[in-house]
Amino acid sequence: MTMAISSPHSRRLALVHVYIRLMDSISRASAYLAAAMFIAGVLAICHMVFVRYLLGQSTSWQTEFTIFSVTGAMLMGSAYVLMTGGHVAITLLPDALGGIAKRVMWWIASLFGLVFCAALAYGSWVYVVEAFHGKWTTGTVWNPPLWPALLPVSVGATLLTLQYVAEMLRGED
Repeated sequence: MTMAISSPHSRRLALVHVYIRLMDSISRASAYLAAAMFIAGVLAICHMVFVRYLLGQSTSWQTEFTIFSVTGAMLMGSAYVLMTGGHVAITLLPDALGGIAKRVMWWIASLFGLVFCAALAYGSWVYVVEAFHGKWTTGTVWNPPLWPALLPVSVGATLLTLQYVAEMLRGED
């Protein structure tokens, strides 16, 4: 009985494929969470309209909640948008050049995107930690703690950074 021994190279490739599949799954899950956050924001606005205009009462939390949930939804869904190629891209020049020039431009753009998203993730996590430890609030009539509203920004930026790595490992189509 002989056993096939895999090479270090094939094990690395297998790990790369596992990472890409894992990030794709996490990005899909975050897209569902983003959709739920967006729907929650829409429902809060509907509630505000009902309470304010039909019942004639004042509202205190709906606008702020909607801003936080919709902004968080945008960033929580960004990794999925990158994965599916749903972002806005101007490809006139790379498509016209083709070949190695297109590939070099793709790598340069990907590296810039990765560095920007990593910096955004780092800065946003610092901000969340400061808001949590400082017990910051929004300072509005509702005045909730600020860190839960900032958390989706940090998680979304982190997922976007990790998805950028997955896309770069996957390579240009």
